[in-house]
Amino acid sequence: MQRRLRRIATFFSAVVAALLVSLSLSAVPARAATHNPVIFVHGLSSSASSWDDWIADFKADGYSGSELFAWSYDWGQSNVTTAQQLSTEVKNVLTQTGASKVDLVVHSMGALSARYYLKNLGGTSYVDDFVSTAGVNHGTTVASWCTWLYTSCAEMYTGSSFLTALNSGDETPGSVSYASYWSNCDELINPDTSAILSGATNVEAGCISHTDMNNAYGVYEQVRDFIA
Repeated sequence: MQRRLRRIATFFSAVVAALLVSLSLSAVPARAATHNPVIFVHGLSSSASSWDDWIADFKADGYSGSELFAWSYDWGQSNVTTAQQLSTEVKNVLTQTGASKVDLVVHSMGALSARYYLKNLGGTSYVDDFVSTAGVNHGTTVASWCTWLYTSCAEMYTGSSFLTALNSGDETPGSVSYASYWSNCDELINPDTSAILSGATNVEAGCISHTDMNNAYGVYEQVRDFIA
């Protein structure tokens, strides 16, 4: 009789243990969703380090370091050359991460090479979201100081043949989601509204200096939510 009771007790103990394991497994939260890799493209006379603040913010909000790519390039060269190099960078990031698409977050002149890549180099197939912060999308007369020094700067000057071609037809091609954040007191983009893109979500971010547009936390929060 005692042996039978021990067997019954053992059986019920096993059942209870199995139930507890099942309950504990169901209580484990689902794995956090991954994000599109983000490639950051800086502007004239800048470097990848200009994105340090936002990269720290993205990490604080759940992105891993392996999802964030601040990319440097020779900013004096033609934006066409930079666009070709960006195409290679995008493919490398997709191979490295296994993702199907990336998000592009750009500042100032970085908008020109990134948009050339989207329009002319098949980038719309590999980019989910495009975000321009203080992007010189339609040029700036302030570039007159450096047009004779750098090819990229000459292309950035208002009315250049590069800009005329880039902005002909659809300014926001493909199924990419486009956004442009611009300042109403940008000292380096003249006129300020040059940053606006036809067909994009255009956001006037307020009076923020040109160099602060890609490290201002308030702008970061909007960019983060846009590409989420």
